[in-house]
Amino acid sequence: MNNFKHLLFNYATRTMSKKKIAIIGAGFSGLSSACYLAKSGFDVTVYEKHNSIGGRSRSYSENGFVFDMGPSWYWMPDIFEKFFADFGKNVSDYYDLVRLSPSYRVFFSDDYLDVPASLDELYALFERYEPGSSSNLKQFLKEAEYKYNVGMHDLVYKPGINISELIDMRLISGVFKLDVFKSMSSHVRKLFKNQKLIKLLEFPVLFLGALPEQTPALYSLMNYADLVLGTWYPMGGMQKIAQGMYELATELGVKFETEIDIQKIVVDKNIATSILANKKIENFDALVSSADYHFTEQKLLDEKDRKYTAKYWESRKMAPSCLIYYVGVKGAINNLLHHNLFFDADFQKHSKEIYTNPKWPDNPLFYVCCPSKTDNSVAPEGHENLFILIPVAPGITDTEEIREKYFKVVVERLKAKTGFDVKNNLVYCKSYAPSNFVKDYNAFKGNAYGLANTLMQTAHLKPSLRSKKVKNLFYTGQLTVPGPGVPPSLISGKLAAEQILNFF
Repeated sequence: MNNFKHLLFNYATRTMSKKKIAIIGAGFSGLSSACYLAKSGFDVTVYEKHNSIGGRSRSYSENGFVFDMGPSWYWMPDIFEKFFADFGKNVSDYYDLVRLSPSYRVFFSDDYLDVPASLDELYALFERYEPGSSSNLKQFLKEAEYKYNVGMHDLVYKPGINISELIDMRLISGVFKLDVFKSMSSHVRKLFKNQKLIKLLEFPVLFLGALPEQTPALYSLMNYADLVLGTWYPMGGMQKIAQGMYELATELGVKFETEIDIQKIVVDKNIATSILANKKIENFDALVSSADYHFTEQKLLDEKDRKYTAKYWESRKMAPSCLIYYVGVKGAINNLLHHNLFFDADFQKHSKEIYTNPKWPDNPLFYVCCPSKTDNSVAPEGHENLFILIPVAPGITDTEEIREKYFKVVVERLKAKTGFDVKNNLVYCKSYAPSNFVKDYNAFKGNAYGLANTLMQTAHLKPSLRSKKVKNLFYTGQLTVPGPGVPPSLISGKLAAEQILNFF
């Protein structure tokens, strides 16, 4: 299969060099598609709404602080290496990557634990909380490794066009080893009894869009990514990834147009011919939208050209949105690491307030990233840079009063756990909530993490990356295959590019 794809790319390079491709959006998936298509000899132009590239991974500077606006966790380093290797490059050609040790800190109501980068230290940590549990952890991670290798190197590289893609002997023979029909909750609880260890193992699925008891145990692959492959950080911030992809794209000949507002996709006889952008017509031979899938379909296309109805979209189960604070403070916060999870509240209750009974949480879990612990370029000397995130239900209404209320909640709990008074050392603060996701990214229901990764929204059951109504329209990003997250977005861009090669 890889040789076949290689031949397709070479064929395109020789024969398709004059075909013009338009890409809407310069987020990770759009940048990925642009690179693969430019490598194949296409004339590629990326149209971006904002004045900078990166999409949800944009950054901004204020008062000497540099804030990553979106993703802050760097997991699955092999996927990034694989992307750059496809172009004869290395990650190190574009940014410096460091592994965090400890990986992160988890605060509970009565103590905290640091998750070590060393597996031996991790086994010892589990033994400390639950004697005898290290052998179960080894079994758990061995199974998770298998799921990771199949899931992240086989399953996610399938375009999800039809169910026949899943007729793969490795997938069929390993269906029970993949634990597709077992819940994450039952899988973890079969092996571990200590509630703190259970929370540690279940937390990655909190952002997948369902309670652990409703999420397939397949997703323990994320624990392998977390605990074995490790947590990393690109010096200068997560926006360095997007900058590196932009540099690669421009090396390959991709053109970028920023501050472009797309008003309409023009379709003639089931073929998209142009986009109306800033009141100008831009023509092309094929189009990739890495903008919000719902927005592209429901707002940029006429009704006759839409594959999905408004009713279909309303029936989708969404992953969370979030309330974020970008905070700059003077002084050092001694009791924080780079990544910090505050699980000093009821895990199940907050989860249900996201998924079961959507509402603003009574007493939320939250996450604090303090990149200045690793990188002194993101804050002035003697200051700390904080990114505070509360996962919340998608589609809820936010107000300034709500934002102020939850800021007081998180800084009081942060003070209780670390002894640091954010309020009295505050230099800068800006909030970002579901309404901002709608305004800036046209995000359906203000989502931050796309569709929930439930069994019925997996592979070919996700919105298709290829339009069945408009022959040369393709989609990429977190609302199509393979799903949300930075590594899946890189893969999604590649899948969309391969579909264009098949189209021509």
